[in-house]
Amino acid sequence: MKPWLFDILACPIDKNYPLKLYIFSYENELEEFRSILNLFVNRDLNLIKNEKIFEISCEDNEIFLKDNIIIEKTILKSYLDLTISSLIEFENVFDKTPNKLSKKCFELVNSDVKSRIIDFSKNPHIKSPDNILPELYLINKIKLDFEIKSGILLCTECKRWYPIIDTIPQMLPDKYRNEKNDIKFLEKHKNLLDEEFFNQDLKPFNI
Repeated sequence: MKPWLFDILACPIDKNYPLKLYIFSYENELEEFRSILNLFVNRDLNLIKNEKIFEISCEDNEIFLKDNIIIEKTILKSYLDLTISSLIEFENVFDKTPNKLSKKCFELVNSDVKSRIIDFSKNPHIKSPDNILPELYLINKIKLDFEIKSGILLCTECKRWYPIIDTIPQMLPDKYRNEKNDIKFLEKHKNLLDEEFFNQDLKPFNI
């Protein structure tokens, strides 16, 4: 499951949104995370632009931008508003993997990246998005290049949890869930979740 999907997923039972996402493992190799972080930290605009993620244009003195997430050409102010709105959802993502590099990516998005984009959006005389291209690059990479192999999606309203198994979120109604397999999944990953998680009235099964 790629994190961009988390932007649109709601609980199929009560339609609550957003969910909480707990990540247990990734499909990606460690070197992929290292490469993404290095490019972000080094802020090499030429290398970032060479990745062909962004399309920037100017029409009638207005800057337009689209990328691999916001795929329609969008006036810059609206593009930034959409991006900032999507960043709020990162607050509901919890990386429980041993991967320090992926954790660093999420930490950056929830702190420096968010504040830098918000500050940039308040400038009434924006001439170019180049100053925040590394931030936008990191967001695109996290949402579209990270591949979550296993994890849990949790609805904070009804307390239903849905496993992510082999990259696929298993969001089935209760009557189609396999209690034995679900309990086994929780047991396998219980060391990655704290006691507070299991003290909830988890549905349809708990350990």
